[in-house]
Amino acid sequence: MQSLHEAMPVFPDPALPPRAAPAWHSPPMLAYRHAFHAGNHADVLKHLTLVHLLQHLNQKDKGYRVIDTHAGAGAYSLGGRQAGLHREYEGGVGRLWDRDDLPPAVQAYVEQLHRFNEGPALRRYPGSPVLAQQLLRAQDQLRLFELHPTDHAKLAGRMRGDARVQVQVADGFTVLKAQLPPSTRRGLLLIDPPYELKTDYARVLGALREALSRFAEGMVLIWLPQVQLVEAARLPQRLKAAAVGVAPKGWLLARLTVQAPRERGLGLLGSLVFVANPPHTLAPALSQALPWLARVLAEDARIAGWACETSG
Repeated sequence: MQSLHEAMPVFPDPALPPRAAPAWHSPPMLAYRHAFHAGNHADVLKHLTLVHLLQHLNQKDKGYRVIDTHAGAGAYSLGGRQAGLHREYEGGVGRLWDRDDLPPAVQAYVEQLHRFNEGPALRRYPGSPVLAQQLLRAQDQLRLFELHPTDHAKLAGRMRGDARVQVQVADGFTVLKAQLPPSTRRGLLLIDPPYELKTDYARVLGALREALSRFAEGMVLIWLPQVQLVEAARLPQRLKAAAVGVAPKGWLLARLTVQAPRERGLGLLGSLVFVANPPHTLAPALSQALPWLARVLAEDARIAGWACETSG
């Protein structure tokens, strides 16, 4: 295992007792709506990684399939009621929009945001489906799954008319048998559930195991919240163990910490991305981008932190 950097403890102590779920978690099924969080620091890490992986896939002419298990509405108005409630994007993408000193991986991501907004103002935020759609070529495929009826309707409307894209009302954890492997043997699976239920952590691990059993060489991108829950603390180590000896190109785990815990330990301190079969370019790109992002996005320099480690 190669650790490129670790600026502070990556995870809470798994020996500690479980704490209450973070504030954005809600016990009722389908309570989570990403519109309230669009463009925040977690989206920055997830989506700059997604853009890098897709641009890597585009370096070869052969087509590929992108599968998004929890696609959401596809895109979000930053001037709307939901995004405007807490204005989380101001502490995320809002701090990057007008800068001229972006590291290359961040620059590539922000260029996609400018492309989507079609003007000088940051008015809308593209979710994973739109970012993928922008980067797809004619020979590529996009398969999107979303359970929430309102978000599914918005997503289907946005993607209507694009023959490369299929949108289904489905639990993304259950579709891997039908979707993997793609006929071209090239693809990217994005797994980013809301983690509103503690069972999501176990289902993410199961999804990685199933994906690699069906498509060992495929890239898998998993987003994880950095929260003070035992399930969250243990999952990264379990993902690494699941990939060892199965994913031929190994794994990468990266973290960006930007906030201190709120009252009673609640809140999203940062987030992580786990990538099975990462391209060799990803670790250097993130090791350059993450310390810069930690400085720019952290609410307090004393709690800013990042880490990037790989299996090779």
